[in-house]
Amino acid sequence: MSNYFEKISEIQFEGESSNNPLSFKYYDENKIVLGKTMKDHLRFATCYWHTFTWPGLDPFGGPSFDRPWMAGGDPLQMAKIKLDAAFDFFKKIKTPFFCFHDRDIAPEGSTYSETKKNLDHIVNLIEKKMKDTGVKLLWGTANAFSHKRYMGGASTNPDPEVFAYVAAQVKDCMDVTMRLGGQNYVLWGGREGYETILNTNMKLEMNNLSRFLELVVEYKHKIGFTGQILLEPKPHEPTKHQYDFDTAACLALIRKAGLEKEIKLNIEVNHATLSGHNFEHEIGYAISNDALGSIDINRGDTLLGWDTDQFPNNPSDLLMAFYYIFSNGGFKQGGFNFDAKIRRQSIEPEDLFYAHIGGMDICAKTLIATEKLINDNVIPKYINNRYSNWNGDLGKFIHSKDSNLEALHQRVINNNINPKPKSGQQELLENILNKYL
Repeated sequence: MSNYFEKISEIQFEGESSNNPLSFKYYDENKIVLGKTMKDHLRFATCYWHTFTWPGLDPFGGPSFDRPWMAGGDPLQMAKIKLDAAFDFFKKIKTPFFCFHDRDIAPEGSTYSETKKNLDHIVNLIEKKMKDTGVKLLWGTANAFSHKRYMGGASTNPDPEVFAYVAAQVKDCMDVTMRLGGQNYVLWGGREGYETILNTNMKLEMNNLSRFLELVVEYKHKIGFTGQILLEPKPHEPTKHQYDFDTAACLALIRKAGLEKEIKLNIEVNHATLSGHNFEHEIGYAISNDALGSIDINRGDTLLGWDTDQFPNNPSDLLMAFYYIFSNGGFKQGGFNFDAKIRRQSIEPEDLFYAHIGGMDICAKTLIATEKLINDNVIPKYINNRYSNWNGDLGKFIHSKDSNLEALHQRVINNNINPKPKSGQQELLENILNKYL
């Protein structure tokens, strides 16, 4: 058993007045908000990769974290030490779920068979850890982007052998996810895009991506996996342009494959902002298309142009997204996964706790504000008033089978229609919203 976090006790809720940095100020897991506990609403997950696998490197400097499982030696033994530390952390931070990539939990071997053997060995240990701690799996996914075999893409690779390899890898990862009771399976096309159009057959690549989605859904039903299949948008990085650019692009891919009823989205805050949108836009777009599955909760840095994956720290960045989520029933099988990493200079074990505590508290604080906003019914009142004329005769006629351009043309002339602009009251609504923060 790892003793990396032995000096840190289980984190408790102590309230706003507490000066203890290792305590929750807003996240009271048993507090009832909007008819359910915070724990049941927020469904927090700790990610395995950033929290335990990322060594603190960046493009200009090597690893900065000195952790026992990063010391070198037998890769499988290091994976076991990391596993002990991870479940010790899960228990102490009180996130009810975790998420992983297959290569986060188990090392690759020299052959695919050896890799599968490593994965199965670690999964046996995870299964026992989950039983002992009660921590559940929110979702699993395959890392189809780190190894050099994927430098030209996975399902979009010009080599069909790579397509076959990633198909085998995803098959095994789906099996593992199902075995561990995972409630979702995520597909992130980290290299499903291109660096230059000069060497790219875009039509073939997108057809192959569609075919891959078909195979994943087909296998889901074959094995009886009851979790959601989730596609995760990101516009670029590591590729110049990714086919899963944003929510709209992902929905286009899903519709191209005819899988609208089979695949939903895992939306990440920082990916949304990198695509030129804000978080609430991507959430609103997904909900409008019945496609919201789960969320990677983090933030970017407007002064840095890349995916910084920082922990959320500002309720104003989250409130409208939370409003959309929870006014539409909240999560079914998804949750808030902290796809976020501490800063490279945050080298102590306590720093991992400070980061998660802050993120969990900010989400809890935003949820409390969201409850007030929903109960006061402020937003619907203004929206309903703004669109009220669509409930009148003309609005109903436009959506009827009798409507056409000629008929509408005649109505404008006959009724002397001359629309008068109305205020959108944006500033008023912004002032009202600020009252809840």
